[in-house]
Amino acid sequence: MPQAEPTSDLRQALTERILVLDGAMGTTIRSYGLDEAAARGRRFTNGDKDLLNNGDILTLTCPEVIGDIHKRFYEAGADICSTNTFSATGLAQSEFFVEDPRAQGGRKDPEFFQQILENAFLNDLAWEMNVESARLCRQWADATGSASGGRRYVAGAIGPLTVSLSNSPDADDHAFRVVTFDQVLAAYRLQVRALIEGGCDILLIETIFDSLNAKAAVVAAQEVFDDCGTRLPIILSAAVGRGGETMISAQKVEAFWNAFAHVKPLAIGLNCSLGPDLLRPHLEELSACATTCISCYPNAGLPNPLAPTGFDLGPREMRSSMAEFAHAGLLNLAGGCCGNTPEHIAAIAAAVADIAPREVPVVG
Repeated sequence: MPQAEPTSDLRQALTERILVLDGAMGTTIRSYGLDEAAARGRRFTNGDKDLLNNGDILTLTCPEVIGDIHKRFYEAGADICSTNTFSATGLAQSEFFVEDPRAQGGRKDPEFFQQILENAFLNDLAWEMNVESARLCRQWADATGSASGGRRYVAGAIGPLTVSLSNSPDADDHAFRVVTFDQVLAAYRLQVRALIEGGCDILLIETIFDSLNAKAAVVAAQEVFDDCGTRLPIILSAAVGRGGETMISAQKVEAFWNAFAHVKPLAIGLNCSLGPDLLRPHLEELSACATTCISCYPNAGLPNPLAPTGFDLGPREMRSSMAEFAHAGLLNLAGGCCGNTPEHIAAIAAAVADIAPREVPVVG
């Protein structure tokens, strides 16, 4: 008997139980003890800039590590793993491969980023990183799904970039922006096309600091959907400060929902920036106004350089917090961001396994 289409199967699952998202790619990568030589591999030995902090490049230079991380998160109980593509755009990768004009007394501006968008090496690199990352995650989703008898999903991770469309970095020229909306849109279009090519089930526009950047990602997705005749569900997830505002565009969570409700996302939620205790009131506010599923994958507490993962909370503490969220009727999808290892995700999966998902309001 043929399987249901991934989208319909996913939506059905969300009505039955709380689905589990994966944990922190960066935190888990660090546990492998890779060095600069490993990050460069044979392919990037002659680069001028260090690549060890370019986690997305590891899909090409250390695919066995990234594949093992996907495998471990799926086996820990994740229903959905995200691709290793958080910064896999030409704009973001230029930080690692192009000389910063500020080093010579210049500045980054739309003219600089237009050159980045026309850089064949960066375009080809971004395409390859996204396609191969999606294929690698797809491989382990299918393998673990077959072994367990349950479907596993791949979410194409789309991060927020290192440049803002909302704010000017120039105190003397508030109208100045280092990059234009159309330039950000072009970078995201390429990423979305490549993630679809690689076999993603979902697009995850995450860690949203700047809602205008996220708007460009959403428009990119819609344009690509129209071009290729394929539509994937979209999950939107914001990173907020202690006051519940997105870090750059300063939208409170209700305004964040109102800005994206027309997209009809599969889910909207919060991730990163805060631990579960500080995130809870903002999650409660979002749950009260959003008429779609709610996702939440907090950091494992606040940063702590003395902790094994660099964050305060261990698996037991994350299990307790996420169980409380679930019992309060706040969750449809649960996972972990910075500091959350496969052990944390196993604990979170156990915490929410027997708790009913949040009831999604019916809009008449």
